[in-house]
Amino acid sequence: MVKRLHVALVYNMKKEIVDEVSIRDEGRDEEEGEIAIRTGTELQQTRPDTYAEWDTEDTILAVKAALEERHVVTMIEANEEAFQKVLQVQPEIVFNIAEGLRGASREAQMPAILEMLGIPYTGSDPVTLGICLDKSRAKEILSYYNVPTPAFQVLTSLDQLRDFAITLPCIVKPLHEGSSKGVLDSSIVRTREELRAQVERVLTDYDEPALVERFLSGREFTVALLGNGPTLRVLPVIELLLDRLPKGANPIYSYEAKWMWDQSDHPIEMYQCPARIEPELEHRIQLVCRQAFEVLRCRDWCRIDVRLDEFGNPNIIELNPLPGILPNPDDHSAFPMAARHGGLPYNAMLNAVLDAAVVRTGLI
Repeated sequence: MVKRLHVALVYNMKKEIVDEVSIRDEGRDEEEGEIAIRTGTELQQTRPDTYAEWDTEDTILAVKAALEERHVVTMIEANEEAFQKVLQVQPEIVFNIAEGLRGASREAQMPAILEMLGIPYTGSDPVTLGICLDKSRAKEILSYYNVPTPAFQVLTSLDQLRDFAITLPCIVKPLHEGSSKGVLDSSIVRTREELRAQVERVLTDYDEPALVERFLSGREFTVALLGNGPTLRVLPVIELLLDRLPKGANPIYSYEAKWMWDQSDHPIEMYQCPARIEPELEHRIQLVCRQAFEVLRCRDWCRIDVRLDEFGNPNIIELNPLPGILPNPDDHSAFPMAARHGGLPYNAMLNAVLDAAVVRTGLI
């Protein structure tokens, strides 16, 4: 039993539509579907998926309630005032679910502050968080350690398409986004014309490079891991039953599939946990996920997306060291789903993450 601690919960709260409407007069481009949002002192244009990675108030309060079962909790929003607030509060440990404000290093912002202040926290360090958010850097490290991942190319301009050498079909994604941001049903490309259009969309809409991966035709899984070193636990594997998507949809876990088509009032029954797979394949999926967790130096928890190639070999698609943790089972949040099937209800799952960090940092 971990002793009672003063825990700071550090988070980013998803912007609500009412906040957007209240400043509608400050600027809106109806054709582009962009709404002006004030963040701190900066007025910036946002896309409909801008805050997809951030948590809702319901999720944040559910995490707080879980931690309060055993600890004293202070909430700190990860905004421009977070440094001073952490400095004032001086928690014994931080439970970090903050996705950060902006930029390719956003997920590393709060952990970097905590490292500077010498305050322990849950989850991976700034280096790992930055690498995993930049999908190409993560894939380069995986490839170096012979952990299978699809062939890829990073494009910073349309001119680079002249030297594009990966066999189609491919999938086109923003280089450093999460929560399926920018991965649309149309992101699968089968012709050079489609490839150009999707690369241009990413370059224009997200103002960041496009990651183009060889599209793997096999089954897709997501795997939750919890713990560290010899206590690292692989929770029950989830299969995404992509044939349950609407008729005509591409077989990918797109933004539409995750946030639009699958709603609590009209769910898509596309999540099978535990996955009905033969023990040998389950072992290979678990093994490749453990390898990815270790070579990317993840800590405490991570959710890893896996896809089979045409030969049935598991490939790492990406690592999510700040996994989504929606509390309502009807929302089909993968990490809590795997935890429930592994014998860990929501509150126990979150406290197990905190316990892993407490042991790792020597607070007990």
